[in-house]
Amino acid sequence: MTAGRVGKAHGLDGSFYVDGPRHALPEGCTVFLQSQARTVERRAGTDDRPLVRLTGVDDPRSLHGELLLVEDELKEGEWLASDLVGCRVPELDSAVARILDEPSCSVLELEDGTLIPLISDAVERVDLDAREIHVNRDFLG
Repeated sequence: MTAGRVGKAHGLDGSFYVDGPRHALPEGCTVFLQSQARTVERRAGTDDRPLVRLTGVDDPRSLHGELLLVEDELKEGEWLASDLVGCRVPELDSAVARILDEPSCSVLELEDGTLIPLISDAVERVDLDAREIHVNRDFLG
């Protein structure tokens, strides 16, 4: 689940504001940033504008805009968006470079710049064991 994005740096200790918060991000919570697990060391600010410091982040300025993900209990057929980064899309002979969190849905951005909405009409099947995402070429045009 998307918890928000790395926002403006605050102070010199690695703290930053979270843009578009969708999770409480309490101290001790595990967050995934660029596919790496981090722990919330400090939580201040308000629910609308949380201020956090994560383990291993000394200067958040270079991370501005990056997604913060938290693990919810996943059901059968569900996956974390961060698990899709690096998966091959055989139909387009490319791989997922990153996940974009757009207002209506998440979007897969491939290494070649192709954008694929993460919706059932576009994505037919995700096989994490094979590290492949199969898409509907007819839908993508």
